[in-house]
Amino acid sequence: MISAERLRNRSILEILEDYPFTESFFRNNGIEPGEAGSRPEILSLDWQGFFDTIDDEEREHRALDPEHLLVQLAEFVNQMLEFLDEGQQIHSLTILPGTDKSGSPEGFRELVVRTGDVISIVGPTGSGKSRLLGDIEWVARKDTPTGREILINDDSPDPSWRFSGAKKLVAQLSQNMNFVMDLTVREFVELHAESRMVENRAETVDRIIAEANSLAGEPFEAGTAITSLSGGQSRALMIADTAFLSHSPVILIDEIENAGIDRKRALELLIRQEKIVLMATHDPVLALMGDRRIVIRNGGIARVIETSEEERSILSELEELDRTLLSYRTKLRQGESLLA
Repeated sequence: MISAERLRNRSILEILEDYPFTESFFRNNGIEPGEAGSRPEILSLDWQGFFDTIDDEEREHRALDPEHLLVQLAEFVNQMLEFLDEGQQIHSLTILPGTDKSGSPEGFRELVVRTGDVISIVGPTGSGKSRLLGDIEWVARKDTPTGREILINDDSPDPSWRFSGAKKLVAQLSQNMNFVMDLTVREFVELHAESRMVENRAETVDRIIAEANSLAGEPFEAGTAITSLSGGQSRALMIADTAFLSHSPVILIDEIENAGIDRKRALELLIRQEKIVLMATHDPVLALMGDRRIVIRNGGIARVIETSEEERSILSELEELDRTLLSYRTKLRQGESLLA
């Protein structure tokens, strides 16, 4: 935690350099650091010295209370650091077993998932996939209906993962992506990048749009209205956006088999960004793309299966069939004959 006293003894320039986002705090409170920038000696002053350069009449006109502002600044800095998740590195997520709906022990000892891992979640509708996600999101500590426990980096997690509005362990990409904002693709991504205080914002925005187009079955322009994107285009945009802008270390993808995107490339993109990827799926191609798959039955994890080399060979055959199906789909969309 950054205390008000710690900030009090630092120069305005040091505060701005260490916490660049504080420039907006000053500006929103009627103080323009840029104006003082033309006089470097003012920025080199500490908190009280800086306000001593503003006469009493001007302070009253701007309603500036240095002590009250200092407390607010400390709160703002701490909230922003929490939002930006600085210093938080998630290397592994461990699921410790609980029980299924019948009270029987789950069929595994522990499941450790590390950054870059892709885990499939398979099971009938209503089997308990959402409950598993809920346990991970809530960072369960044997206090949910399943009795599971979730560890972060091999240890009991900090309570902030539960109660902080800024920290979110899981980013979920659901089946339905419906936009309601009247923005273009570029405006939407720029808005998200700005909220994340991203450096090289224009370059990042361009990269996200380019990556989204590489995933989508049908390309789209940066100036396209997001409300006019197809389901596949929307999903491609959100996967690329999540890969580059989301701070959540765990990504849950819910049934992307019908999204009309390059599924393998989507997974590779998320892995490159050091995410833990969990996929709820009924698609054998996606299921076998995972390093392991969690089998859910009766509300519990029945077993965890390592994807074998023999299954990998089956995956190659399925991918070839999938490419054939994709080519037929493309021809149909373009009004071509499948016999051509």
